[in-house]
Amino acid sequence: MVSNSHVLNWICGEERGAGGGERFEKINPHTGEVLWSVVRSREKDVQQAVDAARAAFPAWARTPAVKRGEMLHALVDSLRNARQEMGKIVANETGKSPASALAETDGAILLGEFFSGEGQRLYGRTSTSATPNRYASTIRQPLGVAGLIVPANTPIANVAWKAFPALICGNAVVLKAAEDSPAVAALFAKLAHEARLPAGLLNVIHGFGPEAGAPLVAHPDVAVISFTGSTSAGREIAAVAGKRLARVSLELGGKNPFVVCDDADLENAVKWALLSAFSNAGQRCASGSRIIVFERIAERFRDLLVERTARLKVGPADTDDLGPVINERALQRMLAAVEGAVKRGARLLAGGKRLTDEAHRRGFYLQPTVLESVSPDDSISTEEVFGPVTCLYRVGDFESALALANRSPYGLTACIHTASVHRATEFTQRVEAGVAVVNGGTFGSEPHMPFGGVKASGNGTREPGTEALDVYSSLKNVIVQTDPSKV
Repeated sequence: MVSNSHVLNWICGEERGAGGGERFEKINPHTGEVLWSVVRSREKDVQQAVDAARAAFPAWARTPAVKRGEMLHALVDSLRNARQEMGKIVANETGKSPASALAETDGAILLGEFFSGEGQRLYGRTSTSATPNRYASTIRQPLGVAGLIVPANTPIANVAWKAFPALICGNAVVLKAAEDSPAVAALFAKLAHEARLPAGLLNVIHGFGPEAGAPLVAHPDVAVISFTGSTSAGREIAAVAGKRLARVSLELGGKNPFVVCDDADLENAVKWALLSAFSNAGQRCASGSRIIVFERIAERFRDLLVERTARLKVGPADTDDLGPVINERALQRMLAAVEGAVKRGARLLAGGKRLTDEAHRRGFYLQPTVLESVSPDDSISTEEVFGPVTCLYRVGDFESALALANRSPYGLTACIHTASVHRATEFTQRVEAGVAVVNGGTFGSEPHMPFGGVKASGNGTREPGTEALDVYSSLKNVIVQTDPSKV
């Protein structure tokens, strides 16, 4: 997995270096120190991984789905046994607290259990025909090689989110690991090998998007691409893969509205607003980055939010509320976004600066940031920051709140805090989002729940849940015509 501080590709059941011999460094976001060097893959390395997957695919596709599930259960057991090791790597690569990293690992285990169990179902359906003696049914069949591209914000959850449903459907996998969490993906591949998954069934390549991800997307032998990341990258992937009619699943960005009505429980609303905006250092596509508050309670809510924001502890320990952002480049982008908004008239209520004290100066730490007096059309209102930055907006009534919630190019998640079942129901029905929450946070998914968005937040597919099976399988209509005279 990590040999002599080197992270290697995993292709056809073995570790391999990149053909060009290039490497890049993975930096610890808390200490700023080099964790390990990582192979920098190019098109030839991607070709090796795809070739390995193609070779492994036919036998895996012929393996009964129940047997595939049993083998994936063995992988889940390996992940469970390596829980502490995986949690430590997640914490080191992302800056999360040990407890958060372990909780994420546990989530990946649960997801693996769910999809392994789908091998005992993998349902098609029976149908009817208008023609006598004709019987129809549908069956699920695998697509071939699945190209999976994941981000680093929740690294082992992201890997499990895509790998398990792709594999249970009978596909072989080439996973392009996030460059900021390479060892997480490398350990997952090692665990798959130890669980005796066939060589070449799960391959992992490391490198940067244009050099390793792009060749995977363009490869003619990759039948399905599943990508989680930015909307701009998603559009490029859709354009390239669409030319060859490959299946594409895109889970993209969000500017998620968090509505607080004048009848809301303010203590509960503030608690969830903080979690939505700042947990995981705001590095969630489902982050609550637009907080929309009724005018009548706006000042009370604002004062509570600012006061509680000031109490948040920033660092990598279990006693901290949020950690660093993933790298220096991301931090500078966030600082520039906040600075630009303030120059354009936004009022900074909390945070907005890099932490430079002794405990934080070597890492990539941004103070949890709250802005108000921001135009709904300002770039910080319409573009994903993907960090611990949220904006406050004031509205007069429910209809205004709903209109502002929907005034976004994105439509991933949304939340409303209210005591009214009428407001809650109308909001969940009319808000333009793939996920709508009442009196909770803007984030949160479970293995059996579909997740995804509308508008610029995705292309309509859903992962996880049984809906993910539609991404990684095709439906075949099977018709049997009988002859009663030969019965």
